[in-house]
Amino acid sequence: MAIPDHPLHSAGSISSEPVPSPLGISFGEFLKHPLKVGSAFPASDRMVRRMLAPIKWGAVGLCIEYGPGTGVFTRAILSRLPRSATLLAVDTSREFTRHLQRHIDDPRLRAVTGTAADIEQIAARLGLGQADAILSGLPFSTLPQETAAAIVASSAQLLRPGGHFLAYQMRAAVHPHLTRHFARVDKGFEWWNIPPCHLYWATGPRRSR
Repeated sequence: MAIPDHPLHSAGSISSEPVPSPLGISFGEFLKHPLKVGSAFPASDRMVRRMLAPIKWGAVGLCIEYGPGTGVFTRAILSRLPRSATLLAVDTSREFTRHLQRHIDDPRLRAVTGTAADIEQIAARLGLGQADAILSGLPFSTLPQETAAAIVASSAQLLRPGGHFLAYQMRAAVHPHLTRHFARVDKGFEWWNIPPCHLYWATGPRRSR
């Protein structure tokens, strides 16, 4: 996920043009922004299933995804969400956001170009309330520490009391931020992915204000 500043864009009409290769888009963005894209490879089906398994998706009204990339997790979440739910996907790469807007024809999806550090403002601008779940694929190991801390703190503020923060990471940099802002953090590791990833499920968001 790249981090240039772009104006906010919400999902629009779906293009009928051929779907470009998700792997090609991921590699292109990775080559342009190697320190700001979590991985050049889309997540494996096995990691997606394991990452999403603990959540009772039928009870989710609002889910937020940071760094959706080409939409592997996005599509999996939409397949689990109720018809009345909303999925807000936030990415700073306009290339990724446009891909989601053009090729996922689902009214529950709001794909926007922006930064996760501004998630409270983005949600307010779209008229969205508190979230039941937040999924992050952001590379916290390459984010500035102040930015990483702000993202997790804002996420904890935006989650409902029983909400979940989920993260998959090449490294464990997000873990101390999660323990600071959540009462419980469960950990796992998935080898069956390129690259292998640390998995985190955090619950009990602590309110800092």
